[in-house]
Amino acid sequence: MKRILTLGIVLCMALSSFAQVDTTGKEKPSEKSDTIKVGGMIIIRKPGGEHDIYKKDKESNTYHHNDYGRPANISTNWCIFDFGFSNYTDKTNYSSAETKAFAPGTSKDAFRLNTWKARNINLWLFMQKLNVVQHVINLKYGFGMELNNYYYSDNRLHFEKNPTVIKVDSEYVALDKNKLAADYFTVPLMINFNFTPGRGRGFGISAGVSGGLRYSSRQKIKNNGDRIKLHDDFDLRTWKVSYIGEILLGPIKLYGSYATQSMWEKGLDQTPYTVGVRLSNW
Repeated sequence: MKRILTLGIVLCMALSSFAQVDTTGKEKPSEKSDTIKVGGMIIIRKPGGEHDIYKKDKESNTYHHNDYGRPANISTNWCIFDFGFSNYTDKTNYSSAETKAFAPGTSKDAFRLNTWKARNINLWLFMQKLNVVQHVINLKYGFGMELNNYYYSDNRLHFEKNPTVIKVDSEYVALDKNKLAADYFTVPLMINFNFTPGRGRGFGISAGVSGGLRYSSRQKIKNNGDRIKLHDDFDLRTWKVSYIGEILLGPIKLYGSYATQSMWEKGLDQTPYTVGVRLSNW
């Protein structure tokens, strides 16, 4: 997982560098220039670093003022990071025969999480925003990785595989750390309402759904400095569909998600959700 995350960060840095390359094929104007002509445009540098741009009309052979601040119909945001918390709502019937076979001797308290340690970190390689109506209503979509770490308050939870059995093991009581990690490749799709179009740090909301493919899951324990990882699917669902949303409050961007069903295929009814802060340009 760390290798994939590192590769994603490197790829994001490369994409960001590529996006900043000047693709006009023209030399950048000198800082001393007040009036610059580039192709069919005249750029007038104003005091304070502002610019006026005039575009040439080919039919009338005249120049017209261009709205420099108008946002593009399609904009791309590279390498977005989310930092938040993972948790789940537990509606498991621990007295049922299915749960007793899958997780014998457990209870709701056994699966209680350490809230402040149960982290959610997402790396979105890119997100795009497509103008639908006057830059007020937009379509947002992208691709990235969701990394969920569920730290158990009760270190005694012991996962076994082939077949999956989750039990309370007294030998685990002195562990320094006990967590379940579940990572997904995810594609989000949202409708965005931008209440301040044309502003880089605007105000708005977004809502939609996401589809995730689980590519890694493992139990990781730490005992006296020794780290042990047990990789398996543990009967976790391969696919995850979630309701997602975000709130844009100027420079502050908040996100959240709530899955449509339990993350387990059998035995446990635990529906995951996340909340946190998003670091992005829009």
